[in-house]
Amino acid sequence: MRLHSKSVEETEALGATLASHLHSGSIVLLAGDLGAGKTQFVKGLARALGVAEHITSPTFNLMVEHATPTGTLRHFDLYRLERAADLDDIDYFGLLEDDAVSVVEWGDKFACALPRDYLLVDCALVPGLPDERLIELSAHGPKSEKLLAAWAHAASRQAPEEQRPARRQAPEERGRLGEHPPPEEQSHDA
Repeated sequence: MRLHSKSVEETEALGATLASHLHSGSIVLLAGDLGAGKTQFVKGLARALGVAEHITSPTFNLMVEHATPTGTLRHFDLYRLERAADLDDIDYFGLLEDDAVSVVEWGDKFACALPRDYLLVDCALVPGLPDERLIELSAHGPKSEKLLAAWAHAASRQAPEEQRPARRQAPEERGRLGEHPPPEEQSHDA
């Protein structure tokens, strides 16, 4: 699923929309270049979960826990880690397996260390439009597939028509490898 955010506030609102569908043990990995909106997304998600503290990226702490009215939000940032083996030093895998909601900036950094079930939120800058972001969502595992389906349904009901999630094409509707999509599919709003 691909979404188009036209502002910091919209990116935060997307995070807030996801928050209402999270449950204990949910894992959300965030990917994207520096400045792509990962922390803004987490700010909206955390606020919607009831986190009172100001949210910043835990780049130097690697992980910060926030109390919510219903449990714990763990906010990881793996940017500074150099090797997957460094994850053991912060008990990354043990912490992901408990009942907290976990969000992990740079969560795709170590392909060999991806959790079994997670939702990937990949944020990308839009060239020439400094406030806009393309946000690609993909589910990896059965719990995350249900989470993504619920979030997509909610997002499609709340978003203006031009920002609604694009319908996935059936394989027979897609072009062959190397073909360009028709012009109406090249829009940033798709």
